[in-house]
Amino acid sequence: MNVTAARLGYLTCHACGLLHRASGHAHGLFCTRCGAALHTRKRDSVARAWALLIAAYVLIVPANVLPVMVSGSLFGSESDTIMSGVAFLWSDGSWLLAAILFIASIAVPFAKLLAMTFLLVSVQRRSTLAPEQRTRLYRVLEFVGRWSMIDIYVAAILTALVQFGGLMSIQAGPGAIAFGSVVVLTMFAAESFDPRLIWDPVEPHGR
Repeated sequence: MNVTAARLGYLTCHACGLLHRASGHAHGLFCTRCGAALHTRKRDSVARAWALLIAAYVLIVPANVLPVMVSGSLFGSESDTIMSGVAFLWSDGSWLLAAILFIASIAVPFAKLLAMTFLLVSVQRRSTLAPEQRTRLYRVLEFVGRWSMIDIYVAAILTALVQFGGLMSIQAGPGAIAFGSVVVLTMFAAESFDPRLIWDPVEPHGR
């Protein structure tokens, strides 16, 4: 059976990555370098991740149904959802932009939710299937999460710039709030999840 750091009584700091030996003296369960609290596993990791993920699933519906931007001009007002924006770009011949918007605003958020669900279910079932691939999947989720707010940034910039008094104005719609909430909740769910739980069922099998 392979000897692991956890079996030898070592802990890794979540903040700076410094390896500690859980000796119980000196700084106890606090990192000697950055002062962060040390845990063998994140407390209530699965429960907190599930709670955040379920909330994200609830908000993903209004994020795609409600208008993300509301534009007004002398000729009236118009509300645009994410799907209507994709459809407009596609019909206008901007297929590349339509594909980018669809992938960034629809495909990626749904893929993140499904991937996080897969990780949580596999951990709860104590699956030993492909732990390396599941760990890589978690790292991808962490990396993609920081770029998921790009649509909200674009809407905020347009809202700030395109304001011409009574001629034209753009405001963020309720769909933008729901979409931003989905992104934040998914990021928090990934942060709450402890990827070391993936490897816990693998160790007794000597893998």
